[in-house]
Amino acid sequence: MNRQDRLIIHLLKGCICVCLCFIITALTVTVYNQRNIDSEMTLSSFGSRGEEVRQIQRKLRSLGFYNGSVDGVYGTATKNAVTAFQRSCGIKADGIAGPTTLLYLGLSSSSGYSSSDVWLLAKLIAAEARGENYKGQVAVGAVVLNRVSHASFPDSISGVIYQKGAFDCVTDSNWNVAPSETAKKAATEALNGWDPSGGAIYYYNPKTASNGWIRTRPVLTIIGNHTFCA
Repeated sequence: MNRQDRLIIHLLKGCICVCLCFIITALTVTVYNQRNIDSEMTLSSFGSRGEEVRQIQRKLRSLGFYNGSVDGVYGTATKNAVTAFQRSCGIKADGIAGPTTLLYLGLSSSSGYSSSDVWLLAKLIAAEARGENYKGQVAVGAVVLNRVSHASFPDSISGVIYQKGAFDCVTDSNWNVAPSETAKKAATEALNGWDPSGGAIYYYNPKTASNGWIRTRPVLTIIGNHTFCA
């Protein structure tokens, strides 16, 4: 083997080493990125705690998949309920409340609403549900959203809230008061799919309502001082 042949072999070995290093690096980056994607997609899973878990538990309970306490702890009972719900929907049954599962639950954070929508809904909740418990505040927000989805009402939050005669509070002196953190939280929960009203598009206070027509509407539920109806 002459000197030129040895040089060619040496260069080939060098090229092979460089190619192997490149392939290994590329595979490492791909695996790392996939892990990051999986991590970002896993929103709540076994061991998670917090408000999102409570929303999941409430939704699963309303659908009949969960009968435990709404404590914000993603334990075995919650995981089993999520798995059962996933099976019923025909999606991957891994017990993890990722984006697809949250979307099926109606809890996807990608609601399409802007921060100004959240703010306006919170203002309405604060004005209309002062003194009501938290569930009652979320229910008022849900009524607004149910109207947005209903053919008989405007198709936007602002359109529903400012529809002539819909809510007296918009002409009230308190309308310019900034909503509380609780009202903003209730607005967010309503936007994320929690509907304690049971699909209501109307509500009223039986103690103060002077409109006889509203009392003829089918009652869906009563929360605090408000009667919610279809």
